[in-house]
Amino acid sequence: MRITPLGGLGEVGRNMTVFEVDGSLLIVDCGVLFPEEHQPGVDLILPDFSSIEDRMDDVVALVLTHGHEDHIGAVPYLLRLREDIPLVGSELTLAFVEAKLKEHRITPVLRRVTEYEEVDYGPFNVEFVAVNHSIPDAMAAMIRTEAGSVLITGDFKMDSLPIDGRITDLRSFARFGEEGVDLFCVDSTNAEVPGMVAHENQIGPVLDGVFGESEGQIVVASFASHVHRVQQVLDAAALHDRRVALVGRSMVRNMGIAAERGYLKVPDGVLIDPRDVTSLPPQERVLMVTGSQGEPMAALSRMAHSEHRSVTIEPGDTVVFASSLIPGNENSVFRVINQLMRLGARVVHQGNAKVHVSGHASSEELLHVYNIVQPRNVMPIHGEIRHLVANGALAVKTGIDPANVMLCEDGVAVDLLDGHARIAGQVPCGYVYVDGSSVGEIDEAELKDRRILAEEGFVSVYAVVETKTGTILAGPHIQARGMAEDDSVFEEILPEVTQALADALHSGNADSHSLAQVMRRTLGRYVGRRLRRRPMIVPVVIEA
Repeated sequence: MRITPLGGLGEVGRNMTVFEVDGSLLIVDCGVLFPEEHQPGVDLILPDFSSIEDRMDDVVALVLTHGHEDHIGAVPYLLRLREDIPLVGSELTLAFVEAKLKEHRITPVLRRVTEYEEVDYGPFNVEFVAVNHSIPDAMAAMIRTEAGSVLITGDFKMDSLPIDGRITDLRSFARFGEEGVDLFCVDSTNAEVPGMVAHENQIGPVLDGVFGESEGQIVVASFASHVHRVQQVLDAAALHDRRVALVGRSMVRNMGIAAERGYLKVPDGVLIDPRDVTSLPPQERVLMVTGSQGEPMAALSRMAHSEHRSVTIEPGDTVVFASSLIPGNENSVFRVINQLMRLGARVVHQGNAKVHVSGHASSEELLHVYNIVQPRNVMPIHGEIRHLVANGALAVKTGIDPANVMLCEDGVAVDLLDGHARIAGQVPCGYVYVDGSSVGEIDEAELKDRRILAEEGFVSVYAVVETKTGTILAGPHIQARGMAEDDSVFEEILPEVTQALADALHSGNADSHSLAQVMRRTLGRYVGRRLRRRPMIVPVVIEA
């Protein structure tokens, strides 16, 4: 068996792993990564499908462990390559996926499964096991083949008192351990965090206290798929005679699906249409919104910058960040918090109140799982490099040979044969950027240009020439944008640019591209020396 992660190893997001036996491919998860500040204009980042895009007919199924975007968000882009790949997952997971695919006008082939259920696709037998996470219906998968067995956890934790009563099935993990697990692929996100994750039911009393202390409007920000957190907000609102409006398209869609299928219990009379919420006095309003990671276009960011079409933040309002920080989003979140406080809001977040618990197993929980499963080989997944290394170190502490811990990054293929795992090589695995309607057309060079435009500004220089006579008919003209200096600063260099262009014309170097580069180099040297800047310089030469 060959195991190739195409995302999720080296970053928190775009989780995707490909399993291959006898030419058949089984894919587990297909998620997105959200862009950081150094990737301006990018909407989403996808796994790199290039190593399998010409093998779509070999894909027997796509198994989805749970319904978070970093595990299902890229499914529409994979199905563009082959629409009839069977999607296998729990009821809520597939309901979220189906709604997403409807927006992309894709009708999927779905196979709903429950815990303990087994399915066969090609050479793969897959048994599903319930695990606890920050979304209902999450599952781990035991993949059995003649080449060996792999247990992949998906995202999980070991909450003994979960909101929905659905605990991680350690009895099945122990059963798999007795059967023999050749490779254990384990969630690494919280591997550096000591101890055990707190119980989810500890959040309800904290929210109850926040609601009791709040006299104005309450805004709660969370992930659009965090059904348990929305349930706690609805219950607290009912207790304090408040009405709740769901704000944000994905929030409304996901909670509608969860309520329709019984995963979300909505108290009578609590929900209100967002368009009607302003008809209530502030002390009766609760807004459940997206934007807990500081996303600039999400509802909370628009409210913080007074740009939301119907909701304003007033002094005395309370804003609750009911989610943890995804690594890399700290600056964006703190900017939103500062702006909310500038407007006079009281901001409650994980740093000053227990308003969120993680959905990922901490180090003590991982040690328990390693001792229960006792795998032959371990492959840490789902995390940045530091998380993977920490998870591998935990495995070694439980007695696993360091040589049997596969510390890999995206694209590194691991072969499993006769119970032994080894690194076999690597496939191309870069970032695939979604930018508006384009997919994969933006590359690092263009992102570099965008960063230069954002950080250094833009200078254009153009001229009209007659190459036959070597005459400059117009210009050069220089204009700058996004720079502190006025265009007049370029009057000093303009004669030198003009002379360089004239010299190039008279030397017979008369094609427009070469002439443009002469102007660019001359102007670039001046800007670097005189202004200490490196803007994007766009030279244009028009031949008359």
